[in-house]
Amino acid sequence: MKKKILKEKGEMDYDYGQDILFFKTKGRAYAKSMELNNIVIDIDSNNCITGIQIFEASKFLGLDKKDLMKIPHWSFTANVGEGKIEIRLVFQIQVRNKIIEKNPIIIQTLKEQLPSSELTCTAV
Repeated sequence: MKKKILKEKGEMDYDYGQDILFFKTKGRAYAKSMELNNIVIDIDSNNCITGIQIFEASKFLGLDKKDLMKIPHWSFTANVGEGKIEIRLVFQIQVRNKIIEKNPIIIQTLKEQLPSSELTCTAV
């Protein structure tokens, strides 16, 4: 089956109290979620990824919670194939007068089969 390539505009949110960082596409309907360790991926009715939530985000990314409140530029790419998902995040934060770029790569085994796809989502 041919790999689906999707490029979307997105938005992010950070829940300070729960320490959850959330990236999602704009305008694509959510159908269900899949939990993978400290990450939840949101999926649409076509079984394509629409967003990701990172639990304990400050600990996972090694950043202060207050710094996660203001992420002006970000993107993520989610590749699905061969029973795995690879998520590449790229974002910048400003700490004092210094710009810090983070680009973690998260690889997880999927609990259920999803079609081969690649989603690139960027902030608007």
